Amino acid sequence: MMAAKVAGAVNLDELLDASTLEAFVLFSSNAGVWGSGGQAVYAAANAFLDALAVRCRSAGLPATSVAWGMWAGQGMASVEGVGQELSRRGVRAMDPERAVAAMADAVGRGETFVAIAAVDWERFVTGFASARPRPLISDLPEVRTALQNREQDLVDEDESSGLLKRLSGLSRVRQEEELVELVRAQAAAVLGHGSAQDVPAERAFKELGFDSLTAVELRNGLAAATGVRLPATMAFDHPTATAIARFLQSELVGSDDPLTLMRSAIDQLETGLALLESDEEARSEITKRLHILLPRSGSGGSSRGREAGPDAGEYQDVEDATIDELFEVLDNELGNS
Repeated sequence: MMAAKVAGAVNLDELLDASTLEAFVLFSSNAGVWGSGGQAVYAAANAFLDALAVRCRSAGLPATSVAWGMWAGQGMASVEGVGQELSRRGVRAMDPERAVAAMADAVGRGETFVAIAAVDWERFVTGFASARPRPLISDLPEVRTALQNREQDLVDEDESSGLLKRLSGLSRVRQEEELVELVRAQAAAVLGHGSAQDVPAERAFKELGFDSLTAVELRNGLAAATGVRLPATMAFDHPTATAIARFLQSELVGSDDPLTLMRSAIDQLETGLALLESDEEARSEITKRLHILLPRSGSGGSSRGREAGPDAGEYQDVEDATIDELFEVLDNELGNS
């Protein structure tokens, strides 16, 4: 892949007579501009062409690199499934005559690099700008409109308030069941299935065909239904309908399970300690508090650690324990090891 794109362009650049050269046009790809899943090498090769054009221009030579989108008719997008996948992500097929006219215009104006593509910005933004702002396209009017529409659509207050009312009158078990069905229905809609029954509650989303775009669409649908701001990575952090339902339950109505609360607190403590890695004074303070709290997790109430046994590790005194050993004892107490 690298040889086909890079070697040909480099050799051509070296062989051409620069003194008589009117135009040097490189056919690059959008894959080198905003990326393309599963095409890392192809993206890198095309980005090289863009850089080659910049190098030529800096040497006073004519060069234009055109990063193409998807062409209508025959071409790479005509390979089975490729065109459909790109269209689903918001990249439309370009009319060949308009695309060639745009290229001629770019070359005539002496452009060094230009991206030419037909884009459905509403759909493209859903995947491309889901996790973080994208300065590359954020100043386009169509993108600003799409982002504003997405923010408005994320939370449907009427729908979410109705869901909260239903959940408030249910037991914890029934709440989870209700939320599982909600997740399954949203996932089925995203995947194009006719029924929630086509999405098993314990089946991993990845096995069902989810990718980054469908994961974001699932997040958006559930955010609108629940009124909760949800992370774009939710479907990967909680990889089944049941896992997402439990996450939503904790976000919507909280958790009254002491074990769940303690596990969450320990997770937060572990994260906090990592952030304080270079702050010895703060870590010392936290360690002292853990020394005080740890004996309460045992049955004896003593300030000493538990007697040595098969699971006790290599220490008996809490004062001699490291942070990792303290976490091990807490995990053992909570059955989380």
